[in-house]
Amino acid sequence: MRILFLTHSFNSLTQRLYVELTERGHDISVEFDINDQTTIEAVQLFQPELILAPYLRRAIPAVIWQQHLCLVVHPGIKGDRGPSALDWAILNDVPEWGVTVLQANGEMDAGPIWAAVNFPMRQARKSSLYRHEVTEAAVTAVLQAIERFVQVGYSPEPVDDRPSGASGEWHPVMSQADRRINWSTDDTRTVLRKIHSADGSPGVEDSFFGETHHLYDACAEDTLRGAPGEIIARRHGAVCRATGDGAVWIGHLKKIIPGEKSFKLPAARALQDKLHDVPEVPIPLDMPHACRTYRDIWYEEKNRVGYLHFDFYNGAMSTEQCQRLRAAYLQARQRPTRVIVLMGGSDFWSNGLHLNCIEAADSPADESWRNINAMDDLAQAIITTDSHLTIAALQGNTAAGGVFLALSADHAFARDGVVLNPHYKNMGNLYGSEYWTYLLPRRIGERGREIMENRLPVGAVAAKRAGLINDCFGKSADDFISMVESTAENLANDPAFGLLLAAKRRQRAQDESDKPLAAYRLEELEHLRMNFYGFDPSYHVARYNFVFRISHSWTPLHLAKHRRRVKK
Repeated sequence: MRILFLTHSFNSLTQRLYVELTERGHDISVEFDINDQTTIEAVQLFQPELILAPYLRRAIPAVIWQQHLCLVVHPGIKGDRGPSALDWAILNDVPEWGVTVLQANGEMDAGPIWAAVNFPMRQARKSSLYRHEVTEAAVTAVLQAIERFVQVGYSPEPVDDRPSGASGEWHPVMSQADRRINWSTDDTRTVLRKIHSADGSPGVEDSFFGETHHLYDACAEDTLRGAPGEIIARRHGAVCRATGDGAVWIGHLKKIIPGEKSFKLPAARALQDKLHDVPEVPIPLDMPHACRTYRDIWYEEKNRVGYLHFDFYNGAMSTEQCQRLRAAYLQARQRPTRVIVLMGGSDFWSNGLHLNCIEAADSPADESWRNINAMDDLAQAIITTDSHLTIAALQGNTAAGGVFLALSADHAFARDGVVLNPHYKNMGNLYGSEYWTYLLPRRIGERGREIMENRLPVGAVAAKRAGLINDCFGKSADDFISMVESTAENLANDPAFGLLLAAKRRQRAQDESDKPLAAYRLEELEHLRMNFYGFDPSYHVARYNFVFRISHSWTPLHLAKHRRRVKK
């Protein structure tokens, strides 16, 4: 079926739906919702059989929905209406939420229902819920809606016919007043709900040292205490602020500057030199992992397997984070284990360079250079490991340098729903490093160049089929982790483990003899030197637009195939 995606941006949900529908043989083209005329033109060019709106911020023009079936993915239960659906669900602490696929008409979120899927809520950031529960429910609901669309005589359910007791209702846009934190009286759970409800966008407005910021990336603290509202500790870029009954860690802030754009930074960096009197508090060595606190890197060990977790916000890895992760990995190599599993985080495995920290640097070019070299140092440590077998376990999505960091391991496994973006060019024709010119051909040969030029997301199933990863499995995160643990333990206890390790050493020695790793790195960095310091500013412009969330003025041709046809 020919399906046009009409969307505000090519976000994580849109990419997942693109992958799922393409895998099923549908002909997909994408148009960013820039203005009515552009949208109308896209429909005329592509002549879709169906229009799908996975992520919109305004109504579809009437001239389109009156002539074409337009299905809107709404992150709310049946009957829910309004633009802050998930925000209100989190703030109101509802036990169950859902996704509804509605037919666009003249009233917001009030069209006939083609499919609806509910899910239990968990206490988590809005962005995390969106990437997991909302996305999985949306995939199921969209596939149901498409099946019904091709059924002869199927009639969607009028929204007013929802069953008795359904709790969906109209909600207005959530304001900052609705989420305002009262540090004197709000308990930790309340503070977390308020920040979680705004995570990703727009953040919760609050004051630090007389400056106004938006707050993101919060988690509870079980042991530290202080006067409500007081900043009592900092750790690896995050700050800890006391609540009425405990404390919360705040990982990221975005300074509010009237009349100017700004962007998120690690909280301690955003506050700069205002934290001299706030102690840097390490995690106590004897702190049980079950205790709640801020930790972006941690290590677990069982049954001859070491599990190294690194849960970096939005998957971005700064120079300092790469260096700390490399140090933790080198420590893991010294342990009496046989297999090391690189777990990444639950939302992202890694997305490579920390573009926000680079943008904030005095010299973004110099910081880009430091950051990519720190990434390369980490990748080199993994590639050259001859004491263990290594596994990259992709619980969440990964992109750019993060993909090739995963390929540094001996085995790469992904959860079924994971989306990979194994290319750099969308960031201003960035060449990339992390030894991709060694790692990619080693796995898929000459097809690697095609993947790097493609600029499109790759689902886990397609990545396995192409040989990019070794396998994909696990419908849920728990299933995936359980299967990874079983696989890792089987490797560690394999009677042929010594032979496997010896074969790995021989292959690495042969590869090094054929062409040293240092040569791959030097060649990649020469290209990157031109990206960072050359006359073409494309990378710096693309990074600026990404960091400041500058909206596209046109849809890239690799997404808008209907416009490629016109160009030809």
